[in-house]
Amino acid sequence: MNNPLTLFFDTFFSTVRDVIPIIAIIFGFQLFVLRKALNNPKRIFLGFFYVILGLSLFLMGLELALFPLGSSMAEQLTATDFVGAALKAGGEIDWQAYYWVYLFAAAIGFSTTVAEPSLIAVAIKAAKVSGGAIRVNGLRASVALGVAMGIALGCYRIVVGDPLHYYIITGYVVVVIQTYFAPPFIVPLAYDSGGVTTSTVTVPLVTALGLGLASTVPGRNPMLDGFGLIAFASLFPMITVMGYAQITAYLQKKHAQRSS
Repeated sequence: MNNPLTLFFDTFFSTVRDVIPIIAIIFGFQLFVLRKALNNPKRIFLGFFYVILGLSLFLMGLELALFPLGSSMAEQLTATDFVGAALKAGGEIDWQAYYWVYLFAAAIGFSTTVAEPSLIAVAIKAAKVSGGAIRVNGLRASVALGVAMGIALGCYRIVVGDPLHYYIITGYVVVVIQTYFAPPFIVPLAYDSGGVTTSTVTVPLVTALGLGLASTVPGRNPMLDGFGLIAFASLFPMITVMGYAQITAYLQKKHAQRSS
């Protein structure tokens, strides 16, 4: 493993190189298109420094902790002495032997999504704009439930080796059907909810889990089977958020009928 100080400087300068195009575009439009001077340039440059420093430390955390942790958990949960006889007589994998993997995937998917900063921000804004029709905790819980279901199903797909596109096509067929029946105000938010789940907290652990699982399950290729969990994490929140709105609308309708 590299020296932590060397790793930090390598990551820092790499991050600076990656952020330079963003800085060039923003400042270029400000100075040459809008033709206006920057307000509080010292504060802006200090903010960019904080962003670069934070990204560098975050990337170091991925390299030193989150990726190894996800791979380690996948290796331990799929170890022969833990899952027992995972192979059937014909050499096929018994998917039921990996039930702890599915439970862990669902738990890690739910917990990381609830803690996702981008989801918290979207939920707060949605609650304000909707005048309370959408609750912050209700939206967060429904998105987190969708991610949990999606990642657990994605791990099942890795174990059994099914083609990814079968699941994705089926899921989007469900989304299209739900879009027709769901309350109109929830549809754009549901579609956006799939995007906010693929952010700083969820992606590193889920990616490490998928690669680790594909590396340890017999007959699986990490390149072919290890990726795809993020697609499940983006797809299923659309289903659960629209389902949440449909259930809420149904309960409100029932309550109105009883009141009248």
